[in-house]
Amino acid sequence: MTSEKSQSMKPATAAKKLGIYLPAAPQEFQDGPISRAQFDELQSNPPEWLVELRRTGPHPRPVVAQKLNISISGLSRSGITEALTTAEITALLAAPPAWLVEERASFAAVREEAKRVKEAEAKKARKAEQAQRAKPQA
Repeated sequence: MTSEKSQSMKPATAAKKLGIYLPAAPQEFQDGPISRAQFDELQSNPPEWLVELRRTGPHPRPVVAQKLNISISGLSRSGITEALTTAEITALLAAPPAWLVEERASFAAVREEAKRVKEAEAKKARKAEQAQRAKPQA
């Protein structure tokens, strides 16, 4: 006698996975748990409110950071603590303020360094693997 419970998630978790700002979602979405089936349906066949929210915002901080090509910490340093709409993001990109230019350069440098480190580690691993193969087996 096994009873299968359907998995569900909190609205905040579902909003995060959908990349939307929870307070901008309809009240019925915010009020109760979202089942796995409901979540899958939202992903595969998004209702108009979800399509519109993704298109125009307001967007949560991770999405804003991604669209601006900066880190979430960069948003905090710049004083942006609220969700932004697509129009606000577009305006920032059209005429980037000094902080945005600096944060984008910083973010690019961090990504470049991470890429360099990853490549160096891969090279070191290949060398170690080659050295291991070259050792005579006992």
